[in-house]
This record gives sequence, C-alpha cells and structure tokens, in this order.
Amino acid sequence: MTTPAATLIVVDDDPEIRELLADYLGHHGYRVFTADGAEALHALRLECSPDLLIVDLMLPGDDGFTICRDVRKHSDVPIIMLTASADETDRILGLELGADDYLSKPFNPRELLARIKAVLRRTRSDAAPIPTGQARWVGFGQWQLDRMTRELIDEKGERTSLSGADFQLLQVFLEHPATVLSRDDLYALTRGRDAPPLDRSIDVHVCRLRQRLGEDAQHSQLIRTVRGAGYVLTAQVDALT
Repeated sequence: MTTPAATLIVVDDDPEIRELLADYLGHHGYRVFTADGAEALHALRLECSPDLLIVDLMLPGDDGFTICRDVRKHSDVPIIMLTASADETDRILGLELGADDYLSKPFNPRELLARIKAVLRRTRSDAAPIPTGQARWVGFGQWQLDRMTRELIDEKGERTSLSGADFQLLQVFLEHPATVLSRDDLYALTRGRDAPPLDRSIDVHVCRLRQRLGEDAQHSQLIRTVRGAGYVLTAQVDALT
C-alpha cells in the first residue's frame, strides 16, 4: 500500500520563501499549502488537516511563538520553527512552547527536507499500531502512558495529551530505565541525527517533559539530572495489561 503524501503548511510573511518552499517540497512529493500569518493558517488547518507545520518566528501580528502556543492548546501536529535570529533564547522559547524542531535562516532547503522527513518518520511511527508483544499501557512511578493515544494518565485517571516530541522523549526514557543517557544520546535517539555543537535543546525538552509529569528541575524524582553525564529515569517501568 502506498503511503499517502504528507500535507504541509508553510507559514511565512515573505512570498518568495513561501513560493520557493512550496515548489521545492512539492517537487519532493508533499502536498504544500502556504499562509502569510496566523489567520490564514487557521483557515487552512480547517480545510486540509496538515501533518506538519513550518512556521517562521518573526511574523507580523501573531508571531510564531503565539501560533505555536495556540496550536498546542488543542493539537499535537508537529511544528518546525524557522528563525532568522541568532539569539538562542528564541529557539529555546520555541521549544518550550511545543515546537518539535527548529532551523535557522538562511538554510539549505535540503536540510529542511531532511528535518521534515525525520519529524514525520517519528510521528508516523508513533501513531502506527503497536506491534504484538509490546504493551499499549506502560506504568512508571505514579503515572501510566497510553502508547496508542499518546496520553499520560495520572492517579486520578486524568489524561494529558503529549506532543510528538514529548512522547518520543518519554518513550526513550521508558525504554532505558535506570540508565544514564547523555544529551548526545537523547538527541540521537529522538531525532535520528547527531547533536550540533553546544546545542541545549534536549535540556529544554527534558524540562518540558518534567512539567508534564508535575515536576521541576530542582526537585525532580522521576527524571534526575546526573551532573556532567546526562539524565536518568529512576522509576521502575512495567508493562500493563
């Protein structure tokens, strides 16, 4: 069976960039729609149910941060952010708000294509049926994870949906309990490529995941920081029936 072409929306206020990316990504088999801002994006999302968003941070009106925050209130669609800023703070804030990846402008379209393929590969793999022998439900600490719906369930039975990036990171920790994983390990296991020099995005993702688990960096019991080495999931992990 042929895999359906993924649908992408490119959000950028520069018409030349929108046209360039629409032509380039369309040539590589994607269905590509473009929007010049938040209002146009909202209308398109209702029409085409995108598989991934590519959002420029520096937009007039509602900027990329606002768009990411609003999308994450009710959707876990993957988001790749584009930024022309050299300030790492912008990239970190974008990740904190729920972006799955980021790319600095100017960029080579081939690199964006590689990022898109990697994010979609993880997302579609996560959404695929769970193989026989792998439990749908996993318990750790006071939490349960429904791997089919990508939801965390607390002691009261309340559910919290995870974004693709949060789910992928949690999956890695659950597959390697009681194992110290370096930042490079986590980057490679979640993104399928080596971390760039001095990249701290994994720290942001770990912080965000801790927040989903009701913890903070100073008092985290489930995901502990091992100074100079990385992070470790301390809870026992059990497959549930």
